[in-house]
Amino acid sequence: MSLDKSEVQKIAWLARLAIDEQDIPNYSDELSNILSMVERMNSVDTDGITPIAHPLELSARLRADEVTEENQRDHFQKDAPLTDDGCYLVPKVIE
Repeated sequence: MSLDKSEVQKIAWLARLAIDEQDIPNYSDELSNILSMVERMNSVDTDGITPIAHPLELSARLRADEVTEENQRDHFQKDAPLTDDGCYLVPKVIE
């Protein structure tokens, strides 16, 4: 697939990019190469291939889910100007 000058200019306009007139042929070649590569990738038969999130079979090291700090909400809320039922009350900012 080969992009012409008007297509490159339209892509640049949509992307809100300013490109010099003299650079358009280079952009046309590079974008055409990218689109050709995508077409080749789309033509690969991927039936029966399971999608993966990571190329290596790794599992995340997780720490034990244990409480490591005590609840100090009441201590912190003593200095707050307004609280209600454990929540901080703030002035209304949206009418």
